[in-house]
Amino acid sequence: MATTALYNVLTNPRHTKWIVPLLILGDAILCALVIWKISYTEIDWTTYMQQVSLYISGERDYPQIKGSTGPLVYPAAHVYVYTFLYRFTDEGRDILLGQILFAGLYLATLIVVVACYRKAGAPPYLFPLLSLSKRLHSIFMLRMFNDGVAAFAMWVAIYLFMTRKWTAGVAVWSTGVAVKMTLLLLVPGIAVVTLLGLGLTRSVTLGTVAILIQVLLAAPFLQANATGYISRAFELSRQFLFKWTVNWRFLGEEVFLSKEFSLALLVLHVLLLAVFSTKWLRPSTTSALRFLQDIIQGRQRSMALSRSFIMTVLLSSLAIGLLCARSLHYQFFAYLAWATPFLLWRAGLHPILVYTAWALQEWAWNVFPSTNSSSMVVVLSLAVQVFGVWLNGVGDIDSGRTKVHTQ
Repeated sequence: MATTALYNVLTNPRHTKWIVPLLILGDAILCALVIWKISYTEIDWTTYMQQVSLYISGERDYPQIKGSTGPLVYPAAHVYVYTFLYRFTDEGRDILLGQILFAGLYLATLIVVVACYRKAGAPPYLFPLLSLSKRLHSIFMLRMFNDGVAAFAMWVAIYLFMTRKWTAGVAVWSTGVAVKMTLLLLVPGIAVVTLLGLGLTRSVTLGTVAILIQVLLAAPFLQANATGYISRAFELSRQFLFKWTVNWRFLGEEVFLSKEFSLALLVLHVLLLAVFSTKWLRPSTTSALRFLQDIIQGRQRSMALSRSFIMTVLLSSLAIGLLCARSLHYQFFAYLAWATPFLLWRAGLHPILVYTAWALQEWAWNVFPSTNSSSMVVVLSLAVQVFGVWLNGVGDIDSGRTKVHTQ
């Protein structure tokens, strides 16, 4: 009887209604202990404050906004967020207050994440993994990276998509892109769920909304130097240093820096998206080719997608992008950490294997500097999540609510 009761608690989603408050309370205490007991680590905070001070003084030419560790290389919303923090933390001098604010951001993100997990019907045994990451607490409270802000926007957008608030979801996601362009990795997934759930015309409209948000947020900088802003904020050709990479170190520096390797990753990314599209588009009940033909001919199938399907598509799109990224730095774990338990579950792994895979990934992201072994585990962990989801299936649609209409 005791074993049956324990199994029910660990696997029945209805128990999350009392597990979640305990989880958040425990993590709040953990956050307080982290700030109290572990020394703050200066990496980019001072540079962020120096850059913001130039913005406040009136500088709008992006290439001219620099700090002690380099130029400003993030989009406009990053500047606005850290301008708020600059003013609120005595020009960045009140580090403790900044850490407290980021602890609040961490907990707010966690609340949204568990809400997404609950709506997707995830089992309770996954939830402890959402609060146990050493690296994730470090990214938010000990480094105060902008990735925490972007991760918050990402999860709010996922929640809004899952609740079919499409316009709000795109607006929040686009704002997150304007903090850090890593969120562009969600574009394929967003395109799929909006095309399936809304059809072509509304999807294009939402895409236009996303672009307009980028333009509006960047307007002061675009007016001053549009080319300079775009080249800095969305520098796709940026060369990352081998010494900071977390993922592909085991290949060696020569291979890592080669153009051939960069091209191979790009080709792999495209191929994986093409392969996954065959399952992502399965709710259309037609082949991918037929679905594309329907789009071209203006005939769409509008479907009520399940919440689990939406979350799986969006997070697998993210995981594919991270797997094929040329270089991952430690702060990128802000996007992956909360996605991993869900993806491992959707990959159909036994709970013991879920915990094992999670622990190995957590270990790898906490090795500093990265080694051949740790970087290999990072890549293999992502591969397990991506190909596991592919092999186990992506999801389905809510029954009985598919309709066909012509646009």
